[in-house]
Amino acid sequence: MQYTSLLKNGAIIIAASILTFTACKKSTPATTTTTTTPALTTSDDNGGYASDASKLEQTSNDAMSTADIAVATNASGLRTTTSYPNITRTHSGTDTTVTIDFGPTDHMCLDGRNRKGQLIVTYSGRYKDSASTHTITTSNYFVDDYQVIFHKTVTNMGTNTSGQVWYNVTVNDSIILAADSVISWTGSRTRTWFAGYGTTLRSDDVYLIGGTTVLTRANGHVFTHTISSTDPLKVALSCKWVEAGTVTISSSTFTGGSRTLDYGYGTGGCDDKAQLTIGTHTYVITLH
Repeated sequence: MQYTSLLKNGAIIIAASILTFTACKKSTPATTTTTTTPALTTSDDNGGYASDASKLEQTSNDAMSTADIAVATNASGLRTTTSYPNITRTHSGTDTTVTIDFGPTDHMCLDGRNRKGQLIVTYSGRYKDSASTHTITTSNYFVDDYQVIFHKTVTNMGTNTSGQVWYNVTVNDSIILAADSVISWTGSRTRTWFAGYGTTLRSDDVYLIGGTTVLTRANGHVFTHTISSTDPLKVALSCKWVEAGTVTISSSTFTGGSRTLDYGYGTGGCDDKAQLTIGTHTYVITLH
């Protein structure tokens, strides 16, 4: 499989000419032109579903990585020089609950993000065993001033044919952007640990994401995101955006069929650009 550059966040439409990638960039069909006309309509929310999906994707993977590090190393892979996060474990029979407490006020973590509140991880048996399942929930949990509400179930599926650990993930997540402004998604994911599995650092972790989720934006519009089976999302915890991957987006609000979102468009590194294709027109999206 080929992978291009990283995911991104937000959606300001800008006029731009198609840039040519080095190495792995997918070529643009000859019949497609980059344009701002016809302009994106309100049925496309000006491409805002790309930004919302990016926020949820990155925050979701961050929480799962935080759980992995906390269970494996206690707080050593998460702390700066302060006493947070504080990690406690309780046992009941074969069940273990790990509470990752970032405190009641913002705490700057090793990755430069502010967090407060709790992530709660519950599992039975050995956390890293194949077929082991754990849940991740939250209690007054905030990341960079956004309240994040998670309920995830993560099942370790063992290793794939490339020897990489992978997981099945069910998601039921929300981010409260502001009062009366909530984005949420539900669905199923596959999550392959592409790089960094053998270290306790979070900064070198890279994941490949597949599956389908249903995104509900703050305005109530609903968009189904289906990740390409041959071009999965590539998410590195060291970047604010998704590096690569192609997503088909469908919605009852659309006219003219589904949309294609290419997170691999851009400079070939960790940038904030994506390309949205509608019919024979493409639009460059700046993610925030």
